[in-house]
Amino acid sequence: MKKMSRRTSLLLVTLLAILLASTLLFLYLKSSSEQTVTYTESRDLIRQITQQDALWENEILKARVAISHNYDPLVSPVIEMHQLWERFTTMESGHGRKDSRQWNDAHEGFLKAMQEKTRLVEQFKSHNALLRNSLAFLPTAEDDIQAQLADLSDLDKLQVQNIATDTYDLLLSALEFAQVTSADKAADIEVGLNKLAVNAQRLPQEFHAPVKVLSSHVALILREQPVVNELLENIAVVPVAERLDDITHMLNLDQQRVEKIDREYHFYMLLFSVLLMLSLLWLAVRLIRSFAEIHRVNNALQNANDALEQRVEERTRELNNAQSELLDAARQAGMAEIATNVLHNVGNVLNSVNISCELIGRKLRSSKAIGLGKAMQLINAHPNDLGHFLSEDDKGKLLPDYLNQLVSAIAKEQQEMADELGQMNKSVDHIKDIVATQQSYAGANSMTEPLYIDELLEDALRMNAGALTRHHVTVVRQYSEVPQVMGDKHRLLLILINLISNAKYAMTDLSNRTRTMTLGVEIVDETFLQISVRDDGEGIAPENMTRIFAHGFTTRKEGHGFGLHSCALAAIEMNGHLTAHSDGPGLGALFILQLPLITVTENA
Repeated sequence: MKKMSRRTSLLLVTLLAILLASTLLFLYLKSSSEQTVTYTESRDLIRQITQQDALWENEILKARVAISHNYDPLVSPVIEMHQLWERFTTMESGHGRKDSRQWNDAHEGFLKAMQEKTRLVEQFKSHNALLRNSLAFLPTAEDDIQAQLADLSDLDKLQVQNIATDTYDLLLSALEFAQVTSADKAADIEVGLNKLAVNAQRLPQEFHAPVKVLSSHVALILREQPVVNELLENIAVVPVAERLDDITHMLNLDQQRVEKIDREYHFYMLLFSVLLMLSLLWLAVRLIRSFAEIHRVNNALQNANDALEQRVEERTRELNNAQSELLDAARQAGMAEIATNVLHNVGNVLNSVNISCELIGRKLRSSKAIGLGKAMQLINAHPNDLGHFLSEDDKGKLLPDYLNQLVSAIAKEQQEMADELGQMNKSVDHIKDIVATQQSYAGANSMTEPLYIDELLEDALRMNAGALTRHHVTVVRQYSEVPQVMGDKHRLLLILINLISNAKYAMTDLSNRTRTMTLGVEIVDETFLQISVRDDGEGIAPENMTRIFAHGFTTRKEGHGFGLHSCALAAIEMNGHLTAHSDGPGLGALFILQLPLITVTENA
């Protein structure tokens, strides 16, 4: 009981130390934030924006007094202000101030002020450009009029002397109006324009155009100068600087609040550090006292470990004996599976042999050679008058042609039976290969030979020809051009025969549509040979897709589940793989065999 209490107290102090350490780490992370530095950088960015705003207004005034005719200086401060503002908003986004309504109002106020000021500056640039152009052109327009007057005779000059004075006075009034805009000056200019218009009527026709140009520019100055002045006044009252001052004030308040919180964190850090040190000292004392107990327990554990090792050795010997028994059982199961595969594959080929035997027997029973015996009976019936019989008798006349036709028919029958015997011989050789290959499973490598895949597919179709004909299966061939390849003829033929047979069985219950089997051959990615067998039969249920190649699994009542399993193993032995695809019951199935592509030229 005392030992349990000691452990409980040690555990509680350890948990307390961990809690204190976690608290200290939290306080350290909170107090060591770089918000103070961030506030300094933020205020510096606001200060730079304020400076750019002042520079912007200075450039506007320069444009107003025509010190600078280039409006690029009006654009550069705006671009710089936007860049500085982007940096400021990026820096501030990490502090959660966007959730504050006061901060949002300050930000939106600055952006609206910048938007309004930019709009006014754009209007100012447009109106001021027209104003500056007219002011700059006034002397030229007045010089054109004076030049026209200089070309007149002395008598004409006396008549138009008032025109020269009026144009000069109007020029001076316009320039004064550009400097000091007032209602009196505007009225004087209006009077001068009217007076000039009246006096110009007495001038020759060639004076009308320059006087009209001068009057147009003066009228434009009279119209645009008040607009420019008003825009300048509106620009001056846009509160961009005030909004920046508000943001700076809010930054100062936030910094003061953060610094206060940091001081509180430092105090708590000091307090929890003292508590942690006391806890660690207590734990150190407890650990020193526990060292002797730990040493004693280690000795006891060593003794227990020695006893455990002895028991493990005994158990290991028992497991080795059991493993030997399992290996014997597995060997027997493997031999049984090999024997099952042999019987299954031989059975598939024997179907082809039976079909060939049946065809040969049927041809022998209905052979045209029987007609040869009947013809010989007719000949033997006329041994003495054979010539007369063949030339004069109605039956005798037909006998030579009949014998010629009989020879051709018998020759054709012999060729068909020879072909069927050749096919039977191939099937028998295939049975021998099946047995030989199963015997080689103990470790011998498979034998590869040059193959034409389309010919191999046709051999597999011939071995299933009888069943395909009985079930009225239509075979569609989709053979791409494939060169001669190196492959294991027996294993490939084994797989193809099984896949074609399974496809035929899958379409047994089809009665409402054509039974179609599609065989495909193609090269994939120039590295794989792909052979596919598609049927439009009963399909494969989704729950059966994962175990379709399992040993003993079948969906047919008379099936045994060895065919697809042996095909999958054969594909793996050829460094390939066999896969199945189906969209569901009643939607057919697709089996795809992929093997490494090894052409005859590459192998050479």
